[in-house]
Amino acid sequence: MKPELTLHGRTLTLQRYPVRQNETLQAWDAADEYLINTLEASTQPLDPARPIVILNDSFGALSCWFAPHGNVTCVTDSFIAKQATLANLQDNQLPAVNVIDALADLPANPQLVLIKLPKNNRLLTWQLHQLCQALPADCTVIAAAKAKDIHTSTLKLFEKHLGETKTSLAVKKARLIFCQPNPALAKPLPQPLQWTVPEHGISLLNHANVFSGESLDIGARLLLEHIPVRTDLHDIVDLGCGNGVIGIKAAKLNPQANVLCVDESFMAVASCLHNAQANLDNPAQLRAVANNCLDDMPAHSADLVLCNPPFHQQNTITDHIAWQMFCDAKQTLRPKGQLVVIGNRHLGYGDKLKRLFGNVTVIAQNNKFVIYQSDK
Repeated sequence: MKPELTLHGRTLTLQRYPVRQNETLQAWDAADEYLINTLEASTQPLDPARPIVILNDSFGALSCWFAPHGNVTCVTDSFIAKQATLANLQDNQLPAVNVIDALADLPANPQLVLIKLPKNNRLLTWQLHQLCQALPADCTVIAAAKAKDIHTSTLKLFEKHLGETKTSLAVKKARLIFCQPNPALAKPLPQPLQWTVPEHGISLLNHANVFSGESLDIGARLLLEHIPVRTDLHDIVDLGCGNGVIGIKAAKLNPQANVLCVDESFMAVASCLHNAQANLDNPAQLRAVANNCLDDMPAHSADLVLCNPPFHQQNTITDHIAWQMFCDAKQTLRPKGQLVVIGNRHLGYGDKLKRLFGNVTVIAQNNKFVIYQSDK
């Protein structure tokens, strides 16, 4: 796949992150192109003194395109998207962009907001509330997505939480949403959802973009019953931690161990840290960081890795993240360390683990999920 985006006499070299050999997917899509073409055709000049805000830029295509136009702030809940944006800006020798996480305050008095629709409507609703509080009435707001992902309910969310809304015609199966901010609709930000897992004595707070943030997913429920308990466990990693429920339970069961929770979502990390404070007698037992799997983790530094891998990146279904998680876990584990993985039966993680570790054991399963263990 050629990584060049060429439009309006400009060419950008754009890579997905992490960079893989023989990449088959682009770092931009038709919705990015539609946004760029629409703004380039506009007769309204951009004011270099007023910010441009870009939300949910998957790999930095929009940030790179608009970086020369003025003061750009990229808002993302994805560590991977942040790293991709920074790398693509550098590779194209473009001006710096202010990259902030989705919980940070927006810049004052923006002139233009571009939104790539997130998969999660809870995150979209939260962001529309945030925008309505921050945007002046003369700000231009344009959202973009695949046409099949823009529903009547999507438009109603914009109407309800931000302002008058209309849509474009579809081009290359992408569509735009135009919204006029109405500051009179401003309301307090939605509070994070909170619920309990009474059988494990855990209460959980979930920011808007946390995976399975409305209830405990059935995979995690099964894994909670099969977390190893051993006095020789000193360092445990919860890889893809979400709200931290697995890492918190591991910490409770193994009070002698240090637990590191890792997720690529900044909202997940914030939720996990809050939940550690709320549920652990010694919250310092657990750390949480945003990262791309276990990048830059010291080799031979963990005795146990617990993992519930995602099988999508942004809107793309893929197994390369799971494979990277397994490879990173093997490098991070000490000799005789264990990787415990839960996955849907149809994903076939057992074959991957057997190929990588040379061994795999099924330690539990139900009609939908399988828990595997591989020893280093």
